[in-house]
Amino acid sequence: MFGTISEEIEVHVPANEAWKIYGTIQLAHIVVKELPNIIHKVDILEGDGGVGSVLKVTFPPGTPLLTSHKEKFVVIDDDKRVKIAQVVEGGLLDLGFTLYKVKFEVIEKGKETCITKSTIEYEVKEEAIANASFVSIQPFVAIMNLVAKYLTQGKDGQASA
Repeated sequence: MFGTISEEIEVHVPANEAWKIYGTIQLAHIVVKELPNIIHKVDILEGDGGVGSVLKVTFPPGTPLLTSHKEKFVVIDDDKRVKIAQVVEGGLLDLGFTLYKVKFEVIEKGKETCITKSTIEYEVKEEAIANASFVSIQPFVAIMNLVAKYLTQGKDGQASA
């Protein structure tokens, strides 16, 4: 079974400012610091945070059925402002998934406004179809909201996250 889920939010900063977070490893650092209930730790195993980099993402203790996974940045397109990470080992792949990708996009809406969009693309074996219920866009919505807050507080000259 193949599926996709996506969600988007409007952010009142220029697209290039949002991309400075989404297009870099800084996104992982912000999430670990500010949303430890979603991601406990991120270690770069290969690369420098660019395309081809492999990260070990460790989930918080007590996360049902998932302790960690390895993901690889397969696309980081600075012109289109698209970043795609694909799970390559562990995590949902151990639960019958054959594909699990997360795409972040930063879409210019106006000079001072952009849309951030997160899309999950997955494929799960028929015998493990019940595990498709583990796929949730909500953690990525929380990440997008966090980054929006981080960007707008910084823009207003207040202490950023």
